Amino acid sequence: MPKASVKRLIECKKDDLIKLVLDIEKYPEFVPFCFNAKVYENKNEGNLTKIIADLTIGKGPFKDTYKSDVVFDRNKDIIFVKNIDGPLNHLSNNWTFSEKKNGITEITFDIDFEIKNKFLNSLMVVSFQFGLEKIADAFQKRAEDLFSSSKN
Repeated sequence: MPKASVKRLIECKKDDLIKLVLDIEKYPEFVPFCFNAKVYENKNEGNLTKIIADLTIGKGPFKDTYKSDVVFDRNKDIIFVKNIDGPLNHLSNNWTFSEKKNGITEITFDIDFEIKNKFLNSLMVVSFQFGLEKIADAFQKRAEDLFSSSKN
């Protein structure tokens, strides 16, 4: 199973960065390999925000849609994601947010998944860290663009 982890320091307030990550329907505007996003459910239960959403991802001729269960724990500043349906045997990822000094937030993104198609899964193992870095770059750029525009 491909596993990877990315850690970044982003010039953005923690709460703004969390809102950015939870705004799933905007992903196609800035996330590489993301073609479509649809939120079916978004509800608050105590200290948890629970979201059910589809993402259509791919590269070249390979595109597929998977449904995810997203849970944001406001007490721990962690977003947990797991797949419900789609081309994945398994998906779990965690976003962890920690506010540092001077409006800087440390974000850690851990992901572990397996695609049902063994050939595609073996291709992903080779290029996955590169792809994850490109996705992390996109989130960082989007956050810094939004942050700097709200400062002006």
